[in-house]
Amino acid sequence: MRRTCLAILLVLSVAAQAWDWWPLPMAKPDSCRDSLRYEFSVSAIAGSGQYSAFWMQSGEAGCVPMSPYGGSIRAALFKPATRPSRWFDYDFALDVIGTAHSALPMVEAFQQTGKFPVYQAQYGGVIIHRCYAHVRLYIVDISAGVMPIADDMNSPLGSGSLLFSHNAPSMPSIRIGFDRWTPIPGLYGYAEVRGGIMHSWLTDDIGVRKCKLHYKWAGLQFGGRLPVNISYEIHHAAQWGGYSAAYGDLGNDWNAFRRVFTAQSGEGSYTETHNAMGNHLGSQQLALTVKGQQWQVKAYWQNILDDNFTLLGQGHNLPDGRWGASATQQVWPFIHTLTVEYICTTDQSGPQHDQDGIIYAGRDDYYRNSIYSQGWNHYLRTIGTPLITSPFYNTDGDTQTRNNRIQAWHIGIGGNVYGFQYRILATHVRNYGRYLHDDWYSRKSENTALMLDVSKHVVKAWGLEFGARIAADFGSQWGNQVSAMIRISKKGILTTYK
Repeated sequence: MRRTCLAILLVLSVAAQAWDWWPLPMAKPDSCRDSLRYEFSVSAIAGSGQYSAFWMQSGEAGCVPMSPYGGSIRAALFKPATRPSRWFDYDFALDVIGTAHSALPMVEAFQQTGKFPVYQAQYGGVIIHRCYAHVRLYIVDISAGVMPIADDMNSPLGSGSLLFSHNAPSMPSIRIGFDRWTPIPGLYGYAEVRGGIMHSWLTDDIGVRKCKLHYKWAGLQFGGRLPVNISYEIHHAAQWGGYSAAYGDLGNDWNAFRRVFTAQSGEGSYTETHNAMGNHLGSQQLALTVKGQQWQVKAYWQNILDDNFTLLGQGHNLPDGRWGASATQQVWPFIHTLTVEYICTTDQSGPQHDQDGIIYAGRDDYYRNSIYSQGWNHYLRTIGTPLITSPFYNTDGDTQTRNNRIQAWHIGIGGNVYGFQYRILATHVRNYGRYLHDDWYSRKSENTALMLDVSKHVVKAWGLEFGARIAADFGSQWGNQVSAMIRISKKGILTTYK
């Protein structure tokens, strides 16, 4: 027995010397340099339809006009985070876009406002896309300012995360947490965690004025240096506070925040007394990643939680979610990444919320809320997936989501062909409107959205980058329409320093 214990101790001591019990990047030598960079670009859009095509302006944080004719000028000054081996790192950015475009009815009715960070009028405006500072102190990340909000399920070749995508304009926010997967001490990097909390302000004042947004998330990943990794994350978000014309003060103090944080019932209106205070949404995310020396395959699943917050594999709305797979390889540059996704939001816990005194908890009615009349939208754009139709398509002044039951297939391809960087998106979506009256199962409309985006850096032309994008829609949702955009940009380094 004593020899067995000595052998185990010997093996553990050798393993402790050979393996790092807490493998953080800060343990490696820091040989990087910081840099201050700039970017300047101009672009112009022309199209044949009532709007610019879906993938021309969706997922662009409101920086690309949705009208068929327009243009923009963009200027950015930023310092990226480049020192992962140092005990602290920092980055900041100031990114401003000025737009001019043809008029649209919904923009004329609701967006002639000058509200930080989006100053929008009928024929153009100024959008502050990024104006933030971020610092990492060892393993803790702290950020403040105007920044896009998106989770790890959002990618340039995907259709957009169900909870947060890059479809809506950026929000002023304060954020603290572990942005990177961080090893758990003592587990040699084979188990990692990340998570954080964010407080944001929705500044459009459409519906409830001075509305706030609470967001927190946590995740656990197993595998580390092994070729197979699996991760699980839970995300919780809520619109809360502000002032409603119908309900008055919706709670803006620390007591209200405590109730929102723990999803407790509120005080005042009947709706918030019998339900959680605020407009709550959640998401669970499960991912399996297989890595090789020059390739990677990732399969992922994401669901959406509205009325009922349940654990993995439970709940009434199991048929709803986003299933996808993405393959990346470094050997053949022509096709660098291929992404395939299926998205469904038609179930919503069933067609019945209550009947004959029985609560069925159906009709989740994603992205809508009875008190927060703007719904899960910011400046009339969905905060989540753009496949759930944004209210800026409503021409009668309705600020809520009208089409939240959809089924879609999506393909994204990206690569490099002889120096031409390209991105292809193809999406076919069937829209079923909402659960209303007798049209619960009738097909409303459908659309096939296509997009090709190509860019090339030309050294001999003063280092300029030339780009072109063409997008088209075919179907009954918006009719057949085609849009084209050209852009010229200049990127560079102002200075580098230690």
